[in-house]
Amino acid sequence: MDIQSRITINPAVRFGKPCVRGTRLTVGVVLGSLASGMSEAELLEDFPQLSHDDVLACLAYAADRERCLVTLSSSVA
Repeated sequence: MDIQSRITINPAVRFGKPCVRGTRLTVGVVLGSLASGMSEAELLEDFPQLSHDDVLACLAYAADRERCLVTLSSSVA
């Protein structure tokens, strides 16, 4: 999946937090909703501007970021 086509970072939008392209919804809001127990169907109902691929892009973005953090932590130790 091409994350860059779905997730954007713009300093003028939500203080530069990663957002779903064309919205002001942050990756953190999407992930937080899922983590709190909301199903994807409920998420898509509450935020009709999102698509299934947007949710997958948020998950992929978080996974990529985690890989980067783990790599940086490993190289520092």
